[in-house]
Amino acid sequence: MHRFVVGYLLLSFGTLISLVHSWTDSRDVNALNVMFKSLKAPSQLSGWRVSGGDPCSDSWQGVKCSGSRVTEISLSNYGLNGELGYQLSNLTSLTSLDVSKNNLNDQIPYQLPPNAVRINLSHNQFTGNVPYSISQMSNIESINLSNNKLDGTLSDMFANVKKLKSFDLSNNELIDKLPNSFANLTNLNTLRLQNNQLTGTLNVLADLPIEDLNVENNKFSGWIPNELKGIRSLKTGGNSWSTGKAPPPPPGVRHRHPNAKEDQDNKDDGKKSKLVRNVAIVAGSCLGAMLVFAALMAVFARRKAAHPSSQFLDEERNTGTKDNTPFQSRELAGAQYVSNVKESKGLKTIQSGVTLDQASLQISGPMGLNRSVSGRGSSVSEQTSRLKGRSSTSAPVIAYSLADLQNATGDFASRNLQGEGNIGRVYRAKCEDGKVLAVKKIDPILIQGEKPEGFAEIVANISKLHHPNIAEFVGYCSERGNYLLVYDHYRNGSLHEFLHVSDDFSKPLTWNTRVSIALGAARAVEYLHDVCSPPIVHKNIKSSNILLDLELTPHLSDYGMAHFHQRTSQNLGMGYNAPECSRPSAYTLKSDVYSFGVVMLELLTGRMPLDNKRPKTEQCLVKWASPRLQDNDALAAMVDPALRGLYPPKSLSPFADIIAHCVKSDPKLRPAMSEVVQSLIQLVQQSNMNLGDDLSTSRRTEDSDYAVYV
Repeated sequence: MHRFVVGYLLLSFGTLISLVHSWTDSRDVNALNVMFKSLKAPSQLSGWRVSGGDPCSDSWQGVKCSGSRVTEISLSNYGLNGELGYQLSNLTSLTSLDVSKNNLNDQIPYQLPPNAVRINLSHNQFTGNVPYSISQMSNIESINLSNNKLDGTLSDMFANVKKLKSFDLSNNELIDKLPNSFANLTNLNTLRLQNNQLTGTLNVLADLPIEDLNVENNKFSGWIPNELKGIRSLKTGGNSWSTGKAPPPPPGVRHRHPNAKEDQDNKDDGKKSKLVRNVAIVAGSCLGAMLVFAALMAVFARRKAAHPSSQFLDEERNTGTKDNTPFQSRELAGAQYVSNVKESKGLKTIQSGVTLDQASLQISGPMGLNRSVSGRGSSVSEQTSRLKGRSSTSAPVIAYSLADLQNATGDFASRNLQGEGNIGRVYRAKCEDGKVLAVKKIDPILIQGEKPEGFAEIVANISKLHHPNIAEFVGYCSERGNYLLVYDHYRNGSLHEFLHVSDDFSKPLTWNTRVSIALGAARAVEYLHDVCSPPIVHKNIKSSNILLDLELTPHLSDYGMAHFHQRTSQNLGMGYNAPECSRPSAYTLKSDVYSFGVVMLELLTGRMPLDNKRPKTEQCLVKWASPRLQDNDALAAMVDPALRGLYPPKSLSPFADIIAHCVKSDPKLRPAMSEVVQSLIQLVQQSNMNLGDDLSTSRRTEDSDYAVYV
C-alpha cells in the first residue's frame, strides 16, 4: 500500500511538472488573445480565446509551439476578417506567420514578429505602406505582401535584411523609385514587383544574385542593366524602357557580369596585365583628385575669410553665446539671404533666380516679395551635414506661387485644414505629381509692422536647420499679403492625435515606440539648444507639434517661430508652460525643458496636459503626476492603460525620474537637453531595449557651422 501511494504521488508530481512546462508563455498568450479579438473572434479558429488559455497545450487551430513558445501561425484561407492586432512584436519565437488568402484589412501592423523567417500576408485587403519594422528583422528570408492595396513609397529600410531570399510585392499600388538599400539584399533570389506604379530604373538591382525577376506593368524607365538580362526568369513588359545602346557605367562602378561564375572559372593570363594597367589608371586618377581637392579647399578657405556669417533671429542674439550660425551658407554675405529656387515637381514655382535679398523686398500691404532680376545666388542649404539618413547636400528652398498653393489646397478649403495654432493654420496640399505637403498660412496680423526683411530673414534662418528629427522645411510663398511656409507632410499626424484622438485599442503606441519618440524629440530640442549657435528657444513644445512619419519617427515642427510667438497675445501650449512663463518673452532654454517633460508625461500616462473632464485634482497633469513619479506603486498605476502592462518594469522608474527633473518648478534645477538625451540613452541601454540607430549621439564639431551625428 505504501509503495502504491508513493508511486501515485510521484506520478501526480510528474504530471504536474509536465503541465507546468507545457503552459504557454504569457506574452504569446496575450498576443494571440489580442489577435483573436482583432479578428472578431471567428468561430473557425477552434480553441482560440479572447483572454487567457494555453495555445500550446490546447492545440489552438493553426498554432505550433516549441516548448512554451509559439513558433508558427498558419491560418491561410480561413475566411478571416478584421485585423491582426497590435502585439505581434511580442511573439519573439515566431518563425513563420501565414495569414494569406483571407479578407484582412486596415494597415499591416507596424510591428511584426521580430525574429520571423517567413511572412505571408498576401491576398488580403491590407492598405497603407510596407511596415518599417521589417528593417529590424535580420532573420527574415521570405516576405509575401502581394495582392493587397498597399500604396505609398518603399522606405529605405533594407540595409540589415541581408538574409532575404524571396520578396513579393506584386499587385499593389506602390509608387516612386526602388530604395537604394535594395543593393544590400545580397541573398535575394526572387523579386516580384509586377502590377504596381513604381518608377525610376533597375540599376540598384544590377549586382544582386536574382534569378527570378518580374517588374511587368509599372512605370520603370531607362535601360535594363545588362547584368539582369542573363537571369533564369525575367519579365519586364509594360514599362517605358529606353531603346538603343545603354550608356557605360560611371567610372569606378563595377557591376556583376551575367556569367560571373563562368568568368571566374576561365581566368587567363591576360587579366594580370590588365590589372597592372588598371592599377596605374586608378593611381593616376587618385593623384589628380587630390590635386583638385587641394585647389577646392584653397578656394573654400578664401571664401570663408571673405564672408562673415549672418545672424539668427533678433530675439536670440542676446544670449551671450558665440555668434556662429549653424549650416550657414559660405556664399551668404551680410543681410543677403539667397534661395536656390528651383522648379517644383508638381507645383509651378516663381521664376528661377528669385532671391531673398532685403534690397529687393518692397512693402505691399504688410509686406511684398518682388522678383529679383539680379544674378543667381547660392543655395541657403549648400552645407555639409552628416545627418543620419540624409545626403551631404540639403535640398534647395523652393519659392512657390500663391496660385499653385491655392490649387494644391483647394483654395485653402476647410476639408484640407490639418490644424490651427497661435501663428496660423496648416493645410494639406497635394501636388500634381501626387506628392503631399503641409502649408502653414501665417496670420497676416503677425506680419503687420514688420521690417521689410522680417519674413525673408525668418525663411533664411529656418532653411538652415536640418536634423532627422525636425520637420523638413521645403519652401515658402510671399505674395499679395499672404505669407506661407511649406514643409514635408507626415502621414501619421501628430503625437497628440496618436495619444488622445486615435482608437487606442487598434493602434496604441508600444512602450519601446514611446521611448523612441521621446528620444527622437529630445534630440530635436537638443539640436536647437546645443548645436545651433546662438541657441534657439522653441517656445511651443507640445505633443501636437511632434509629427510622426510612417515609421513613427518623431519630427519636431514649429521651430524657428519664436519671432511670431513674441507678437501673439494667446497662451502658448496650455498645460505645457513652465511656471515662470507668464508671457512668451519669458521663455528660456529651461522653459523648453519643462514643456518637453510634459510631453514625456503624456507618453507615460496617455493623459492630456489639461483635461477638464477629469476630477478637479487630476485636471492638471503635472500637479497630479509630480508626487507620484517617485512612488513605485503609484507610478505603476499611472501608466497608460492602453499599454496593458506591456513594458519592461525596470525602464519605468528611470523614465519617471527624467520627467521629474524636467518639470521642476525652479528652472535652475532642470537639466539641459543634452543631459535628457544621455539619460534616455542610458535608460535604453540598461533596459536592453532595441531602438535601432537611435543610440547615436549628436555633438558640435570644432567648426561650429557644421554638426556631425555619429
